[in-house]
Amino acid sequence: MEKALKQVSAALTGGETFLLAAHTGPDGDAIGSTFALGHLLVRLGKQVALYNASGLPEQFAWLVPPAPLSDELPDGPFDWIIAMDCGDRTRLGDALAGRFGTQGTINIDHHLGNPGYAQINWVDTGFASVGEMIARLAADLDVPLSGPLGEAVYLAMITDTGYFSYGNTRPETLELAAEILRQGLDPEDFNAKLQNQWTLGRVQLWARVLDTAELHFGGAVGVIRITAAMFEATGTQSADTEGVVNYIRRIRGVLAAVCLREDGPELTKVSLRSWGTVNVQAVAAELGGGGHRNAAGCVVAAPLAEAQALVLEAAGRLLELA
Repeated sequence: MEKALKQVSAALTGGETFLLAAHTGPDGDAIGSTFALGHLLVRLGKQVALYNASGLPEQFAWLVPPAPLSDELPDGPFDWIIAMDCGDRTRLGDALAGRFGTQGTINIDHHLGNPGYAQINWVDTGFASVGEMIARLAADLDVPLSGPLGEAVYLAMITDTGYFSYGNTRPETLELAAEILRQGLDPEDFNAKLQNQWTLGRVQLWARVLDTAELHFGGAVGVIRITAAMFEATGTQSADTEGVVNYIRRIRGVLAAVCLREDGPELTKVSLRSWGTVNVQAVAAELGGGGHRNAAGCVVAAPLAEAQALVLEAAGRLLELA
């Protein structure tokens, strides 16, 4: 880890222009780490451009950016193109994935199964979030976690640890959070901005989604489904489903939760969550996806019902539930 960290630090100090990106459909860690590294580079006097093929989710629009985040790929040229929180280059979106070669590229990630697709690969599954990795970079470069930089790291941390409730929460994670608070972050103000972003449509969407809940394998696996018709009826979009799968995991006896989202007539997005030693990453990996032991996902080229059958078959076999 230290060797890769030093390689990334050297690239940041030696380069002048940077393009920062994360996976499509970005969550709090993807956006938080992108913004955090951008702020870090700006403090170092560098030029940065931010890109995400899906754009900025509305629930994170309050976060202070180091530069505008574009959903159109900037032309460049750039000394370094940096991918964050992206276990596979294809998740950067077609435009950047085709341009992301093995030269002048950096891959900063904490996902299991990351193949190391860049010139410099700093992949460490021991970190709870990529935001923590950016904080480690900041410490190495002697940049304090104050202001928008600390806020962006904090967003990455709390979203990927479930507000410090998941098993990936380490003592170092809490110590880092304490340091950010010492640098001036107000957790009450921060949480109000993050949590009070729902629309009535989102509440109505969740009601419809949770109404589809069903249990399999004697209650060990919980499943919910999200259809295109639900989005149309409530005036919502895919970003409004962030976190809904965790509510199924709260059902007594459920070891693994599955959320199936209809992204097209023949395309289903699958989100998987679990507790403890139950490894849903193995299920996602078999279906072409990836992630972490307790949080993973994949995209299945099949309608909802067929995708559900595939996921349940894999879960029953790989998790030894059948």
